Amino acid sequence: MKTNMAALKKKKIKKVDSLSKKVVKKRAQKIKVFDFKKPRKKIPVLELKRAKQNPIIEPANRSPWESKATFNPTALYHNGKVHIVYRAIGDNDSSVLGYAGSYDGYNIAERLDYPIYKRPSHSVKPDMSLASIDYISGGGWNGGCEDPRLSLVGDTVYMLYTAFDGWGSVRIALTSIPLADFEKKNWIWRSPVLISPPHEIHKNWVLFPEKINGKFSILHSFYPSVRIDYFESLAELDGTKFIQSDNTRPIDSTRTWDSWFRGVGPAPIKTDIGWLILYHAMDHRNPDRYRLGALILDLKDPTHILYRSHAPILEPEEYYENNGYKWGVVYSCGAVVKDGTLFVYYGGADKVIGVASIELNELLSDLKKHNVTKLKKQTAQI
Repeated sequence: MKTNMAALKKKKIKKVDSLSKKVVKKRAQKIKVFDFKKPRKKIPVLELKRAKQNPIIEPANRSPWESKATFNPTALYHNGKVHIVYRAIGDNDSSVLGYAGSYDGYNIAERLDYPIYKRPSHSVKPDMSLASIDYISGGGWNGGCEDPRLSLVGDTVYMLYTAFDGWGSVRIALTSIPLADFEKKNWIWRSPVLISPPHEIHKNWVLFPEKINGKFSILHSFYPSVRIDYFESLAELDGTKFIQSDNTRPIDSTRTWDSWFRGVGPAPIKTDIGWLILYHAMDHRNPDRYRLGALILDLKDPTHILYRSHAPILEPEEYYENNGYKWGVVYSCGAVVKDGTLFVYYGGADKVIGVASIELNELLSDLKKHNVTKLKKQTAQI
């Protein structure tokens, strides 16, 4: 009896051991599926390629009006030439606009030794009845015209820029010049009008380079929704009518590198898949680094976002993007397409100008891999 009991006990132990081995084996198989030693597949990051000539424009000590900083350029491509208009700060700490030209997109072939646009004399004196504001944007303590955006519509070159009076007003101004005069360098600009409301700070507005549904279109806000105002004629903006925008820029904690959206960069560029928008943003957990991203808007209704890059296409990594008046900044106001290549002109560290490029089709193909829910109003995703 004792022998039988011992044999039965031994049999049960073997059965339990066998079952345990099976459980361990199954668990091991499950663990193998989630083997963290196995390298994860990384999504390739597409980035702009910087020009070896960078920085292509630097402050000029010989010119008092641009002795301290030359940055945040806009650009226009016409008749085989890239026209670059950039913000400059000189000895008097006032922001004015300079001009340079390039035929290959990289090398500066022409650079004027005088500013092509200044703050109009009638708006020099600030309204001291307003409270002063704590506004710092690349220096320029004495105010002036900042961060221009050019758009060619028909035979007219339009320019939006940030107008700062040096005291209590940061608003968007609109001016224009006939294309023929622009090319001949007859800098007779139309008297500017302020198109954003008083007592508010607004920046980064852009005019589409062609009419949409027969109307001029100004994109003035991206977050919490894409906002565009349409006009039969820009003469409607006569200095008494203002575009009501949203400049709150809330943080979207669900996003990573671009959780804090700062604004649109260059004027939109029309492509086969939609309007290409380059924008600058930062991670709110690391707010000292400006990065550049890209997205695509629907051609017929540009309030709809179709595609959006999953990672920045340009980050401040070079010495000239970190050694200036504000380190960690790449800030673009201008981009052109020349012979199938996208050239992006940008300010580095609020001091110098660089250019980076990529084949346009390569960028568009990459963007199409990261589509947003199509044809759906964006309210919280951007």
